[in-house]
Amino acid sequence: MRTILQQLLAIGPELATFILTSPLLNARGAYAITPQQVPSPNLDLSSLGRVAVAGDFDSISLYTYEGQNEGAFSTNGSQSLLTQYPDGSFQTLATADASIMAMCPFVQKGALQGVIIGGNFTSLGGVEAQSIALWNPNTTQVTALPGLSGKVSTVYCDATSGTVYVGGSFMAGNSTNAMAWTTGWTNLPFAGFNGPVTSITKNAAGNIVFGGDFDGLGNTTTPLNPDGQVINIASGNITAENTAASSDPRSIICNTNSSTDWLLQDNTAGHWQGNFTYGFNPTKIRLYNAQADNKGTKAFYFEDLNSGGILLLNYLDGNGQSQYCSNNCPLANNASAQDFHFVPPIGMDAFRINIVQWYGSGGGLSGIELFQDDIYSFAVDDYNEPKCDDVSSGSQSASYPSNLWQRVANNGNSSSDYLSAYLQSESQISSQTSVVFVPDIKQSGNYSITVYTPGCLQDSSCSTRGLVNVTGALTSDSMSFSTTLFQNNNYDKYDQVYYGYVDVDSDSFKSTVTLVPQAGQNVPLTVVAQRVRFELITTTGGLNGLFEYNPNEAVVSTDFSTSKINAAGASLASGASVNAVQTVGSTLYVAGNFSGTGISNVMSVGDNATALAHGGLNAAVEALYQNGSMLYFGGNFSNTADNSVSGLSNVAAYDTSSSSWQALGAGVDGQVSALVELAVNLTTNNPVSCLTINGDFTSVNGFNGNAAFSAEGLAVWVPSRNNWLHNLPNAPVTITGQLTAMTNVTGYSALYAGQLASHTNGYNGAAELVGSGRPSLETMGLTLITTSSTASNGSSSQRKRALQAGQSYSGVYNGLYYSKNGLNITIAGGSFQAKASNGSTVENLLFVNNTGSTQEITGVTGLDSASIFTSFDYYQTTLFASGQISGAVNGHDVKGLIAYNLSTAEYASTQPAALSGNSVIVNAIAVQPNAALVFVGGNFDSAGSLPCNTLCYYDASASQWNSPGTGLGGVIASMVWSSSTTLVIAGNLTIDGAGASLVNYDSKKQTFSQYTTATSPGTIEVLAPVTNNYKEFWASGTASNGSSYLAKLSNNIWTGVSLASGTTIRGLQMLSLVENHASTNLIDSNQVLMLMGNINVPDFGNASAALFNGTTMVPFLLTSRQGGSQGTLGHVFVGNPQNLTSSSKHHLALGLVVLVGLAISLGLLMLIVIAGILMERHRRRREGYIPMPMDKSTNLARIPPESLLGGLSEKQNPPKL
Repeated sequence: MRTILQQLLAIGPELATFILTSPLLNARGAYAITPQQVPSPNLDLSSLGRVAVAGDFDSISLYTYEGQNEGAFSTNGSQSLLTQYPDGSFQTLATADASIMAMCPFVQKGALQGVIIGGNFTSLGGVEAQSIALWNPNTTQVTALPGLSGKVSTVYCDATSGTVYVGGSFMAGNSTNAMAWTTGWTNLPFAGFNGPVTSITKNAAGNIVFGGDFDGLGNTTTPLNPDGQVINIASGNITAENTAASSDPRSIICNTNSSTDWLLQDNTAGHWQGNFTYGFNPTKIRLYNAQADNKGTKAFYFEDLNSGGILLLNYLDGNGQSQYCSNNCPLANNASAQDFHFVPPIGMDAFRINIVQWYGSGGGLSGIELFQDDIYSFAVDDYNEPKCDDVSSGSQSASYPSNLWQRVANNGNSSSDYLSAYLQSESQISSQTSVVFVPDIKQSGNYSITVYTPGCLQDSSCSTRGLVNVTGALTSDSMSFSTTLFQNNNYDKYDQVYYGYVDVDSDSFKSTVTLVPQAGQNVPLTVVAQRVRFELITTTGGLNGLFEYNPNEAVVSTDFSTSKINAAGASLASGASVNAVQTVGSTLYVAGNFSGTGISNVMSVGDNATALAHGGLNAAVEALYQNGSMLYFGGNFSNTADNSVSGLSNVAAYDTSSSSWQALGAGVDGQVSALVELAVNLTTNNPVSCLTINGDFTSVNGFNGNAAFSAEGLAVWVPSRNNWLHNLPNAPVTITGQLTAMTNVTGYSALYAGQLASHTNGYNGAAELVGSGRPSLETMGLTLITTSSTASNGSSSQRKRALQAGQSYSGVYNGLYYSKNGLNITIAGGSFQAKASNGSTVENLLFVNNTGSTQEITGVTGLDSASIFTSFDYYQTTLFASGQISGAVNGHDVKGLIAYNLSTAEYASTQPAALSGNSVIVNAIAVQPNAALVFVGGNFDSAGSLPCNTLCYYDASASQWNSPGTGLGGVIASMVWSSSTTLVIAGNLTIDGAGASLVNYDSKKQTFSQYTTATSPGTIEVLAPVTNNYKEFWASGTASNGSSYLAKLSNNIWTGVSLASGTTIRGLQMLSLVENHASTNLIDSNQVLMLMGNINVPDFGNASAALFNGTTMVPFLLTSRQGGSQGTLGHVFVGNPQNLTSSSKHHLALGLVVLVGLAISLGLLMLIVIAGILMERHRRRREGYIPMPMDKSTNLARIPPESLLGGLSEKQNPPKL
């Protein structure tokens, strides 16, 4: 048995040194487990009426918590550690480079030490960790637990003893496939199993029960004839010190006939040295002394250059007695080979033989060989076993075609150089591209075969790594295996691909292992091949898939009959494979692929093995989950063993209290591999315990009036409703992805492993934003049908900003609210299928009519299924809908534009004549204010018989096409009326042959002119006015270098905004705020710009909608598609579109400005008059003014009236003037 140090060094000195010298607590943080709510977007939607966003998505959610993301599901097998936000969506805590298969909380002496995470990863949360790690929920740190190589399939944390039991397909210490961790790795007293362990639990007696695919306790063992594999030292860099003239140190490699000598200079010490690009674990060195006259080595020592240590050697002296030496190991002065064994064997990749004493005039050697027990075949054939004397028949390898495979230097980052093929053609992804490994098998027996895969970080190939298929031919009667491996591991990994019998080599047969790229992958693809190892396994026998271990016994008895559990396994037919064990009360339940007397694939073990009701299940069980007295089974079965219970298609429930089977609906249409508990918010903040069904299936079977529905490998069963989540009326959540494991941690939220997305509103294609500040999402009542093809299609052609001629698209492209003339209708268009109220399927255009007391959803007929609707406008009650449309309406061909009567819910009796041209599309419709003229813009040459390219208008009152004038060419993407006679047009345009991106059209003069003299950054595909004076615009499109741009036009100057790589903008919209942000040069403090599409937000990633305040961009809306890929948004439409462009500075209308000014003037005038009166009164008082007395009789007494007026009668004539 080898120590853990020897095991580590056997995998390569560089990697071993790294593992042994890295501090155990060398860890790095991931994300906080406590969800932090992000600041409110502070949107003011109050004046817009109903507000909706449209796009290509199956679920949508608001960006509410830090850590939320829209990352698409990985297709390379990597998974993450997850927890749930309060709204049911998921936070990623740490990401692995491969699958996470098991978890449990590790408790010692009542204190939580962390959560054990096991799988087949090589890194977790950015920390190098081979298959197992410890995650701290308080600090979110990942701590590697080095010393294990292989795959961890199951873990069980025993809080009573503070021990973690680990099972899988791996090597660790002196144990195989099973190990224990306390404060470090602890060998189990039975040294593991001779096959993989898949499940571990604790039974009612307090013993640990292992289940798996084994038939005995066992471990690796040395072959009957040790030291049988020759190490190829000819591949190394061979040097020497003080070599005699004309002597070559390489000449003695594999030289067994003493024909050539390597000699030192006379009377001078020296050394022979080898440095290699691969690691090995030698058990023996064979030396041949020099045979030159009067020269030979008398004493030497062997130095390991990796550690700098002098190694202890064991040899037989001239009397045949065993002796040990280190500093001065004697070498006999004869031609015979002399063997020295390493005590113990040490892994290395560089060594030196130091000659310190010699016979005659100087030292030397005539031959050197190194041997080991390890059986390898390397992809780099230079490393494979040479054929020296009669010891070795040689291992070998071959790569096809040889010109595709390049040797990659390991540079100390891996255990050896390896081969890499960069495939750029799909024809290269075939069985013709391969590496064939041929080991040297000297002994028949049971072997564990491990494939080594170099990490992708060292050669920067992670983005192009994929899947490989590994097959083996291992016996002369064609026994073989086949398995698929991911190669996207960050660091070196080791996959056990086979355990079983292997034949000895013969003249007619040699075992082979072949590695080829998995068919059906995309290019470019990088495939790597390094080495394959064969390890001989010894076993006790006597077991059959089950083993009960008493941790209180220091020595394990091989009398397995004393255990009822071991006896239960032995009672099954040989070759039993146990996939799950679970204790319920005092009874152990076992599931897998096995049979016995009346037992089929499931059984209970109490006093003996007992069949479940109806004999069990009729095919293998892969997964088992317990909830109280209810057990849930998943696998590839279809019924009970006696075929008496229908609806058990790959998933079933068993009530242990009543011993009865129950169906989960009617099951799913493919194999189930994992059953994982999940809390789902069926109502706001009201989580309900559900069960996720995970596996290789594509749909859920229909039952009891519930139709079958698509499900890409995941379905959610709601036990309290006895139905699938998908079937619940108004189910508020959509969950996609897959889960592999779950664990509850006391004091913390539950932890999950896998790839999962849960959006709080499962609305596809369009959703409404309700409320201001932080809006909520509500359904629009649409029921779009998602097919597996559209769900998984991530084609960039479906993500364009403005739909161009000949492009494809899926989802809702645009919409319109119509609430005039007593009608209340929502229109949605794009490329989709949806369910109408009568159950029929409608395509690409639908109407949600809420005019009456009952909502009614209808569509149209007669149009081609490939039609795509992009834009809408209306005149009176006639809807004009445009896009990439073709078909027949009322017996006449239509193309590009149709008319629909909203009041009668049918096509208008007169349709616009079909547009014509190459790839006709209408991207924009704009009805002229106060007129019946419908302007359409896009890509076309004529309307009916009227020559009319790029822009044309349809007179709705006269039902005819008209030309707006001449001179405009190109493709229009967007249009908006800036006044009743001025139309602003954007796109890839020309005016009289000169290039233009933004154009003014004067409808009175019927002329076109450049809107601005400033040159735009590129073609305009999306245009959004900043205010209702239409003097400023935001625009996006494609720049001259092919990338997306975002720019603002103001004061005849375009100002660009830097966008992160990969951003695609499909829509822009200015929105008002309820709370101002800091003032910026680009956007007023009471406004924000919403970008829609696939927006790469710095320090976040992709968002379907983001908000930009002039300096900072933050995510706003996140979407996904059913297959787990990212969704996208394209347009926002509102009930009051006239308020979308209200002035950003909140200027009042001119009439109101006049009235306010008049009021202010009158107020100021009144203040002036009042001030004047007060000042005059003050002046009079200062000057002694006395008011006139109010007693008039006193004055009359002093001067009678007649004295004043009496003389008037004496004048007879008026005075002359």
